[in-house]
Amino acid sequence: MVDHGPRVGNRVALTFDADMTDGMLHSLRSGRVRSYANLRILDLLEREQVPATFFLTGKWVQRYPEVTRRIAGNPRFELANHTYGHLAFTGDCYGLPRLPARGMTEDVAKTFRVIEPFGGRQTRYFRFPGLCHDKAALDALAPLGLTVVDGDVVSGDPFAEAWQPLVRAVLDKARPGSIVIMHVTEANASMTDEALPHILAGLRERGLVPATLSEVLTGG
Repeated sequence: MVDHGPRVGNRVALTFDADMTDGMLHSLRSGRVRSYANLRILDLLEREQVPATFFLTGKWVQRYPEVTRRIAGNPRFELANHTYGHLAFTGDCYGLPRLPARGMTEDVAKTFRVIEPFGGRQTRYFRFPGLCHDKAALDALAPLGLTVVDGDVVSGDPFAEAWQPLVRAVLDKARPGSIVIMHVTEANASMTDEALPHILAGLRERGLVPATLSEVLTGG
C-alpha cells in the first residue's frame, strides 16, 4: 500500500478516477446526467503529451468502451483498477453502499478481467473507493498480487463548484513523488478540466514534471 513515491527527483503522478455506480448509470439512462466521461481532460493531456494513470471502474469501462480504448491506445497513459461498481469496502464510506466481504476479491478480479481486453499499459494498481479500507479489505485482496494506491494530494474535485480551490489544493501539497487524485467523471467533477491547465502550469513553475504512476513509484 502506497501514498506516494520516493521523495527524490522532480516527478509527480497525476491519477484520475473513473467512478461508476448503479445510481450514476440510472442518471445517465434517465437523461438527468449527460456524461461521466470528461473528454476535455483527455484532449488536454493528449495535446500537451502529459502522462497520467487512470483508475477505472468496471462499470465505467463497460459504459464507455470507446473512451477506454482511447485511454489504452495512448502510450503515455496507464490503466488501473478502481473496483467494478464503486461500492465501499468498509462501513461509513461517504454514504456508498457496502460490498459484502465475501465479494471483495471477486469484485476486483472481475474488474481486471473487464479492463484486460483493452490492452495498453495495464497495471496491477488498485484504489479503494473513497480511499476507505481496513485490514479485512486488504486481506481479501492480498491473493490478487496488487498494489493498493492511495495518494498524498487530494484535489477535492468531486462536486466542486469552482476550479480555483482545486488548483490550490494540488499546488500547495505537491512535491517530488506525490500522487495526485483527481476524477474524470464529468458530471460529478465538472471543474476538473478547468483546473487542470492551471495545475499543469503551476507544477511547471515549481519544477515538477507529471509522470506515470509506475515511473513515480520506482523513482524512474
